[in-house]
Amino acid sequence: MSQDSLFPGEPSAAADDYFHPQHDAPLAVRMRPRSLDEVVGQKHVLGPGTPLRRIIEGSGEASVILYGPPGTGKTTIASLISAAAADNFVALSALTSGVKEVRAVIDQARRDLVHGTKTVLFIDEVHRFSKTQQDALLAAVENRTVLLVAATTENPSFSVVAPLLSRSLLIQLESLSAEDIRQVIMRAVTDERGLAGALTVTEPAVDMLVQLAGGDARRSLTYLEAAAEAVPEGGELNDDIVGANINRAVARYDRDGDQHYDITSAFIKSIRGSDVDAALHYLARMIDAGEDPRFVARRLVIHASEDIGMADPTALQTAIAAYHAVSFIGMPEARITLAQATIHLATAPKSNAVYVAIDRALADVQSGNIGVVPPHLRDGHYAGAAKLGNAVGYQYPHDDPRGVVTQQYLPEELQSAVYYEPTTHGAEKRLYEFLGRLRRIVRGKS
Repeated sequence: MSQDSLFPGEPSAAADDYFHPQHDAPLAVRMRPRSLDEVVGQKHVLGPGTPLRRIIEGSGEASVILYGPPGTGKTTIASLISAAAADNFVALSALTSGVKEVRAVIDQARRDLVHGTKTVLFIDEVHRFSKTQQDALLAAVENRTVLLVAATTENPSFSVVAPLLSRSLLIQLESLSAEDIRQVIMRAVTDERGLAGALTVTEPAVDMLVQLAGGDARRSLTYLEAAAEAVPEGGELNDDIVGANINRAVARYDRDGDQHYDITSAFIKSIRGSDVDAALHYLARMIDAGEDPRFVARRLVIHASEDIGMADPTALQTAIAAYHAVSFIGMPEARITLAQATIHLATAPKSNAVYVAIDRALADVQSGNIGVVPPHLRDGHYAGAAKLGNAVGYQYPHDDPRGVVTQQYLPEELQSAVYYEPTTHGAEKRLYEFLGRLRRIVRGKS
């Protein structure tokens, strides 16, 4: 049994077609590994004795969820599993298949299994399956009616239902290293399935292809093929030709997916760590991917209070100004405003004392440690308030030359509470030196 290809222009998803692609198939298809020995990278999951290697070698029967960036070998591994573990290789795309198609494959696999024929079901982009579609797989996976190999570029913890995760082996693939991509390219240049030595490639051209690929083997071969078309047989592919035929690298960034959260996290942590260059790098990746500039600005506003606070009170002003600016300026000009705010926050002295202070206060309130408002602080602006003792005895701080008086402000039960403890960083150093004296006066300990 076989299904149509998941990828336009590529051979059918049947394992036999995979290992014997048509001669006019794209270079990336023709060069797909036919054995474990040809797989580049992923040594951490394909090394001797690893569960995935045992499955590919035919001694394991666990269903697998392959999670990783594009071009890291998910389809390759699925086909290698099929060649070792089953007679049928059926591929479904979550973009075009529904519950009806899933159940049809399972029903056929059940009939085939009676005759000893095993089926590998490969589902590409499984994160796009609804909960109902994923639930339709559960019984077949648990009973091993099919050996499921699912591929996703999104974090399965967020996109795959827990019962399916618990029934499968989760394998995380990594972007290929520069050396891995270089090996993929050079093999394609000389291999009979590839360019078969019809041209030579200069080192600078290879370096450029590696950089443009961004750890994606499929992309590196697509770019190589596009550039090679401009070179006559027996000619030389140099970096000028590569640059003329490939406009730019395409950074992986899904605004609704894992990369969105990872890059945002790296952006904020770089600012917190005062690495202005790293912060600008991640900002550039978000801008290049078309991220909403208002989202970036909101993160800067949060960061200004959470990680800088009173160490540089102007950081919040800058972040808020940046948010307002990008709201009416728009891109591409707003990139400059975001960069200015990012540089300000990354180079500012850091303090999380504000963040810690409010969470300490909230912890008391949420645990019931609140007490009652002291009578002299209560509202006295209504008839009869004085009879209740409200606002009686309140001392007006401005009547004192120092602008501060000894007076109880916290509830009786919290008289010793200390929530805000300034650091000695930046402008907060002045508060560090001043706040001790201030508390002693207010609490009558001077």
